[in-house]
Amino acid sequence: MTVILDDAASFAATALRGFCSANAGSVRAIPGGVLRAGAPKRGKVALVVGGGSGHYPAFAGYVGRGLADGAVAGDIFASPSARHIADVGRAASGGAGVILGFGNYAGDVLHFGLAAQRLRAEGIDTRLLAVSDDVASAPADQHTKRRGIAGDLAVFKIAGAAAEAGASLDAVMRLAEHANARTRSFGVAFSGCTLPGSAAPLFTVKPGTMGVGLGIHGEPGIAEQPLVSATELARLLADRLLAEAPAQAGARVAPILNGLGCSKWEELFVLWTAVEARLRAAGLELVEPAVGEFVTSLDMAGCSLTLTWLDANLENLWRAPVDAPVLKRGALVGAMDTEAPAESPAQVTPAAAAPAEEPASAASQAHGACLAGLLRKLANALAAAEEELGALDALAGDGDHGRGMARGSAAAADAAGQAAAAHQGAGGVLKAAADGWAERAGGTSGALWG
Repeated sequence: MTVILDDAASFAATALRGFCSANAGSVRAIPGGVLRAGAPKRGKVALVVGGGSGHYPAFAGYVGRGLADGAVAGDIFASPSARHIADVGRAASGGAGVILGFGNYAGDVLHFGLAAQRLRAEGIDTRLLAVSDDVASAPADQHTKRRGIAGDLAVFKIAGAAAEAGASLDAVMRLAEHANARTRSFGVAFSGCTLPGSAAPLFTVKPGTMGVGLGIHGEPGIAEQPLVSATELARLLADRLLAEAPAQAGARVAPILNGLGCSKWEELFVLWTAVEARLRAAGLELVEPAVGEFVTSLDMAGCSLTLTWLDANLENLWRAPVDAPVLKRGALVGAMDTEAPAESPAQVTPAAAAPAEEPASAASQAHGACLAGLLRKLANALAAAEEELGALDALAGDGDHGRGMARGSAAAADAAGQAAAAHQGAGGVLKAAADGWAERAGGTSGALWG
């Protein structure tokens, strides 16, 4: 259970602020996320990663030399808004293009896609990198429909190393997509997780059992079975991945054994000894294994195993030096990033101001005031239904729909009220409400309702 907090609604924002303060020498806070020290770096492809909070060190912990240039943070288990993604992408851009990396979830696909459209409209060449490594979430012949879990680290590490080496935008994307196509993950959960401020977990696992293939937000898995020994668990995880080895992939792999937030490191090390033995018995050569917590799920107990089958190019990039909170490896050659950012954090702004609109007519202002009133009634109704909507969502998802709808509709109503008070017309009121809802709610519903 998440017990260290003051206000549940501000938990994610406060945690991000604390992360930036604790890592002030290597990152700086900007609206919606973080940038690494020295960003933007002129002439370098910028890698910006992101997703919902609650998965630390994903995604702010990936920001550093040899990995990401910036990260966008949504609320707990909710994708960041398109506005914040575009703001961080714009701030990280050094003129060589931007790659937006995220796990393959509906809300992230929508918000990152909208952000890419905005950046492209401003002349920033922007590409989308959706990681899809979870073998439990879709059949092998539907790889692009799979969720992104701990394979994020492998794919982003390879993309970040290529960008750090000066590769072009097209080359970085080719390498990243190649890495994603060769990355597989599979996990188990021993317990559920509890949202900050909630009295009960999003889901539960029966005592003495484990959920096989559960998602990192509590999405349903593929089976429930009794707990097993470390050796048997290693066999379960490894054999599931070995059965999906890419064609002509070779024998060299980058393994990641990932804890989901509440499994002790000693347990991971015990499991690693069994995983290593199983992989070597299968004839694999292990390259720079990573064991620890890389994509968590608040206080969920469990683990996942990731394998990325390497070729010469991917291996060089996986082994390349990196200096980020989540991963430190090798000697970084050359001067540290000292290039001053184009703007200070306080000066990082959204897109250039839009042309001034014609004043709204009296009739349109009246319509705007009416819409603001309707949105306030809607927000009140959704606030009253928050618990019921969350319970419905928990049957098949992560149980946060009620919270997201209540949060988003309240933000929309506030923004609409301010716009109406400023004598904006119906269009202005709806635009303000749309931005408010999408930014505050995040997730799939935030994008759709916004």
